[in-house]
Amino acid sequence: MTENLRVQEFWRGLGLPGIIDVHTHFMPANVMDKVWSYFDAAGPLTGREWPIRYRHDEDVRVEHLRGFGVRRFTSMIYPHKPNMAVWLNQWSAEFAAHTPDCLLTSTFYPEESAAAYVAQAIESGTRVFKSHIQVGDYSPNDPLLDPVWGVLEESGAPVVIHCGSGPAPGRYTGPEPIAELLARYPGLHLIIAHMGLPEYRDFLEMAAKYAGVYLDTTMVFTDFTEEMTPFPRDQVHRLADLQDRIVFGSDFPNIPYPYVDALEGLTRFDLGEAWLRAVCHDNAARLFDVGLPDLA
Repeated sequence: MTENLRVQEFWRGLGLPGIIDVHTHFMPANVMDKVWSYFDAAGPLTGREWPIRYRHDEDVRVEHLRGFGVRRFTSMIYPHKPNMAVWLNQWSAEFAAHTPDCLLTSTFYPEESAAAYVAQAIESGTRVFKSHIQVGDYSPNDPLLDPVWGVLEESGAPVVIHCGSGPAPGRYTGPEPIAELLARYPGLHLIIAHMGLPEYRDFLEMAAKYAGVYLDTTMVFTDFTEEMTPFPRDQVHRLADLQDRIVFGSDFPNIPYPYVDALEGLTRFDLGEAWLRAVCHDNAARLFDVGLPDLA
């Protein structure tokens, strides 16, 4: 059976119209090449090889997702220096304009202009933002970001935020900075990338405390991740308790295993078909206001 058919069989078996993947990467070719170079050299950082499974041209990658039955996806972009976010946002807007199944994605960096361009991005139809604390090497509590968080809290725009300390820690990663951020902006809609691994417990606790905190399943529960950063078995009950706040993410194309592994990993703890439907489609459809007519 082809990989496309295996993925389609998964969601069709749940009675879903397809998958919504909140954590996929599309970015300018030169930036993507640098990201792939990072993973090519990731062995010393992660202790293991990280072959890019879907190292293809952009149009081929889009067709891969469509072939899987991914009905909506994102173009997770992130800057690592000032004066880069606006350019990335412009590129992402153009990509979404000719890729209608991609949710318009924007990003930001702690700089004086951030509040203005984030507000403009929201006005222009941005559906989701990306913040990468590790790569950006910035504190989410940098005063330059205060007006950004204020705009995002007021708008309700979700932010996929890589803030856990995996696969390698950064100066500002970990649960403490995010706990401080949420104490100041409790209405934020944050999607904790990778469920915050390896600090699963802390981020699950935040999701239980704040109604706007979601967790994405990116790379979590797969054999690849379980070998080195297993999900704590004494926290499985929280996955059930937070059924309406967990969304599917894959990290496509930057994964070292087949896409279907990310879906099959969701069945590891036998949480039931209703949980799988919520995670693979329904929660994200509600969060991003993607209705069935919109998915047609």
